[in-house]
Amino acid sequence: MKKITLLALTLLLIACGSGNIEKLISNGNYDTAINKAISKLSKNKDAKGKQDYVYLLQEVYAKANDRDLTQIDRLVKEASASNFEKVYNLYLGLQSRQDKVNQILPLKLIKEGRNATFNRTDYTDDIISSKNGLSSYLYANSIKLLESKNKIDFRQAYDDLIYLDKLNPNFKDVRKKIDEAQFKGTDFVHVYTKNETNMVIPVRLQDDLLNFGTYGLNDKWTVYHNNKQKNITYDFGMLVNFRQINISPEQIKEKEFIKEKQIKDGTKTLLDNNGNVVKDSLGNPIKVDNFKTVKVNIYEFRQFKSVQVTAKVDYVDYRNNQLIESFPLASEFVFENIYSTFNGDKRACETDYYHFFDQRAVQFPSNEQMVFDSGEDLKAKLKDIISRNRFRK
Repeated sequence: MKKITLLALTLLLIACGSGNIEKLISNGNYDTAINKAISKLSKNKDAKGKQDYVYLLQEVYAKANDRDLTQIDRLVKEASASNFEKVYNLYLGLQSRQDKVNQILPLKLIKEGRNATFNRTDYTDDIISSKNGLSSYLYANSIKLLESKNKIDFRQAYDDLIYLDKLNPNFKDVRKKIDEAQFKGTDFVHVYTKNETNMVIPVRLQDDLLNFGTYGLNDKWTVYHNNKQKNITYDFGMLVNFRQINISPEQIKEKEFIKEKQIKDGTKTLLDNNGNVVKDSLGNPIKVDNFKTVKVNIYEFRQFKSVQVTAKVDYVDYRNNQLIESFPLASEFVFENIYSTFNGDKRACETDYYHFFDQRAVQFPSNEQMVFDSGEDLKAKLKDIISRNRFRK
């Protein structure tokens, strides 16, 4: 009974599997059907239970090849240069499909006493011919695109030439043309600063802010220069315009506070309410922790100075000298130093406060240093602006 049930279940699974493949065939998903059939035949391909898959594979293989060869014939008759890639990819597909089937041949048709028939063709010449045709088309079309005045065309030429170089390495002067396409397709941006505040902007801050090598933006079509270079026509400008710098006075705030805490101070003999010594079962006096209250007066000093830098970032289109967009840019940097002295028992305060007792007063940073120290935050915010707002939409 168990054997009959297992056999019925196996037959049901085979029927469901072949039914799925038949559905793929009826929907025109030939290569998916081929892959599934080959997967089913990868083990025990000569078993009687696998015959449905053999017949299905034979059928769908012939249909897929007939469809692709018919399409190739139509594309060739159209005599359009742009069809070269479709023809080339179809021949590659025919070869790939044939190679997959070859791996599991021969396949027996048990009832007919013969092997299943799969047409096999040498597509080598067709692949080479269509590849050469595609290579010539890509090259000629890229040369045409490079003669335009549109950067998008240059970028398309670049992509086609990269594809051509992978398809047919060392084809003519493709490597040279790739460099030309990338240069022509690149947007060059001149980055500079302007100071509208009544303070001197540290030169090292400006240099650091405009050092785009540290930003890691990795945009292959956008190059930023803070110094204009010869023989380069700049497409865009990016102006970092410092509008206002506010620096607070140097402040020292003093604060006095008292801390009290009970701390463990050795042990003592436990006494009852009557003042008698409490003993354990062996007659020994019981010892307990002795606590005492300690107090400390803390004198805290807080040195404070802050700077606020506000600016705006202007995107300018040099082609028509028009403002594209402006973005606010602001940063704040705070200098703070806390140190303390005490009178009493410092154990009365929390241990994580102890390090303030080791601190001392330090010299306040200069205004120039404060402005420079705001630079890291400015750089991070400037990078965020650039990352989210490209010059060419």
